[in-house]
Amino acid sequence: MTGAPGTGAPVIGVLALQGDVREHLTALAAAGATAGPVRRPGELAEVDGLVIPGGESTTMSKLAHLFGMMEPLRERVRAGMPVYGSCAGLIMLADKILDPRSGQETIGGIDMIVRRNAFGRQNESFEASVEVTGVAGGPVEGVFIRAPWVESTGAAVEVLAEHDGHVVAVRQGRALATSFHPELTGDHRVHRLFTDMVRAAR
Repeated sequence: MTGAPGTGAPVIGVLALQGDVREHLTALAAAGATAGPVRRPGELAEVDGLVIPGGESTTMSKLAHLFGMMEPLRERVRAGMPVYGSCAGLIMLADKILDPRSGQETIGGIDMIVRRNAFGRQNESFEASVEVTGVAGGPVEGVFIRAPWVESTGAAVEVLAEHDGHVVAVRQGRALATSFHPELTGDHRVHRLFTDMVRAAR
């Protein structure tokens, strides 16, 4: 499945264990990628990059172990595979969670500490315009659903966006993460940014 370096559309998987997989697949296709679900290590080996969707980070962590995906995910991220996480995906890419549930683990890859559900519960969900560094054309409309925020970052992490004084988008090398859900808005610019990152890494 993986395309030859520099040719064709990059092949980007969406981790399909739990969460808003379909919306990410649609957004990636609109951004110029060849997109498909990834549930098994063999499928992970075939992609140029990976999206970790929003959902429930504790459940995602448990399912990653159940499907034998946690270590392969960690290995590929450590090896430099481009990866993007939205909402729960941001939590999964954090090196540390401030308030983890019992047994909750992360893939890691971004030197940051995150706080789960920091913006409130489900009934406190909201939308907000967010200026994201690297995304041209004005603010991105961010959908925040039980969203985390980034408490602190290491020196290698670039802060791309803040909302209400809190960090909500970061990048470290080939890893990108947002607290919000761009896949729910019909605005595919964040996915285009990630697709370009994947293309550049091939």
